[in-house]
Amino acid sequence: MTGIDLAGWGRFPVVPGREAAPASWRAVQGLLTGSDPVAPRGLGRAYGDSALPVAGGVAVTGTALDRILGFDPETGVVDCEGGVSLDLLITTFLPRGFFLPTTPGTRFVTVAGAIAADVHGKDHHRAGSFGAHVLDLTLATPDGGLVVCGPDRDPELFHATVGGMGLTGWILRASVRLKRVPSAFFRVRYRRAESLASAMAILGGAEDAAYTVAWIDGLAQGRHLGRAVCMLGDDAEPVDLSPAQRDRPHHRPARRTRTVPVDFPGWALSPPTVRAFNGLYYATHGDADRIVDWESFFYPLDAVRHWNRIYGRRGFAQFQALFPDASAEAGLAQVLERIGAAGAASFLAVLKRSGPAGPAPLSFLFRGWTLALDLPNTGEPLVRLLADLEGILLRHGGRIYLAKDAVCTRDAFATMYPRLAEWRAVKARIDPRCRLRTRQSDRIGLTP
Repeated sequence: MTGIDLAGWGRFPVVPGREAAPASWRAVQGLLTGSDPVAPRGLGRAYGDSALPVAGGVAVTGTALDRILGFDPETGVVDCEGGVSLDLLITTFLPRGFFLPTTPGTRFVTVAGAIAADVHGKDHHRAGSFGAHVLDLTLATPDGGLVVCGPDRDPELFHATVGGMGLTGWILRASVRLKRVPSAFFRVRYRRAESLASAMAILGGAEDAAYTVAWIDGLAQGRHLGRAVCMLGDDAEPVDLSPAQRDRPHHRPARRTRTVPVDFPGWALSPPTVRAFNGLYYATHGDADRIVDWESFFYPLDAVRHWNRIYGRRGFAQFQALFPDASAEAGLAQVLERIGAAGAASFLAVLKRSGPAGPAPLSFLFRGWTLALDLPNTGEPLVRLLADLEGILLRHGGRIYLAKDAVCTRDAFATMYPRLAEWRAVKARIDPRCRLRTRQSDRIGLTP
C-alpha cells in the first residue's frame, strides 16, 4: 500500500491518499473487512472525485484481477474478472466477430468500472447502457462474504450496483453479453448543423441509425449557438468495404498512437486558441459519407495518450448534463450561453440523444439529450460556473453524471435522482458500516 497524490482523469481535485492493488479475491476481502474505508478505483478514467478516498481511507484498484474466465461463441457471453479492460475485450473478441454491446468514449475502462458507472455510448437510444447487457456479477461484500446477483437474482442489489459507483460491493467478476458485428468498420454520415436546433433535428430524425452523436462548438454564440458536426453511423457490412478490407473484415487496423509528454501551459487552451480550433474543425467537416474504423469512430482521443495534460497542471472538470425532451433545447441553449459568456473554452463538447431509462435507481440516462463539456480549471471562477450550470439543470428537470462530477451539492443531487432513498436502503442492507465510501459519496449524500 503506497501513499501518493490521487486524482481522476480531470486532475481536479488532487488529494493525498493511499492506493492498494490486491492480486487475489481474498486480498480484496481482507481490505474490505479492515479498519480503513475503501474507495473502489479502476483505471482512473472517472473525471472528478468518484474514485478518491475519504480522509484516512484507501483507494483500491482491481486492475491486477484481469483474467478472462470463459467465453461462449454461440451466445457471445464472456465471463471475466472485474479488472478486465474494455480494450482487452475488444482486442480478444473483435477478431472473432464480437464487439462491446455499448461503449463510452474510451476503451481504457475496466468492466467493473463500466458497470459501476453504468456507462453509455452513441447507441443508447437503441442499446441502452452497459448494465442492460450484464447477466450476473459476483460482489465481495464488506462483511467478508461473496454474493452473486443479477436481474433475476437479488435484483435490488444488482440494480443498486449498476450505476452505484462501486459502493454496494466490490465487483469481482461479471458475465457480459457481447454482440456479433459484421466488421470492424462503420458507415458514417457526417452532416453539418448551423445551430443547436438544427443539430437536434438531425440527430432526432435519425432514430434508425445505430449510432448518433454530434460535436458541438461550445464557443459559438448568436445565431450559430450550438453549431455542430453530426455523425450518424451504422455497422459496415463486408460489401461496404474495400477489396482488401473485405477479405479480413474484423481485422484490427494499425493506428499510430501519439503521446502528450508534458503539461501544456495555461494559454494553450485560451478562448482564442479554442475558437480557432473549433472554427477549423467545423470548416473541415463538411457533409460526407465515409467508412471509418472502430478506433476512429468510438475512441478518437485514445489515440493520444495522456491527452488530459493538454489542460495543464491545474486540470479540468468535465460537466455532463442530461435534459428531458420537453426542456432540452432551452436548457442546452442556456448552458452554451453561460459557457460562452464565461469564456470557458471547451474543444471537447459532445451532444447525444438518450433513450429510455433503465431499472437502476442511480443510472444516469433517461429519454432526452445529454451534453458533455470539458472546462479548464480556473479555480473559483470554475466553481461558480459549475454552480450556475447546476442551477440550469435543476430549473429544467435535468441531472449530472456521477462519473464526471466534481462539485455537485447534496440537495441538488437528491432532487436530480428521485430514487435515492431506494438505493440507500440497499446500501444500508449490504454495507451498514459504510466501509465503501468516496469523497464524492460523502459530498453528495450517498454515504453519511
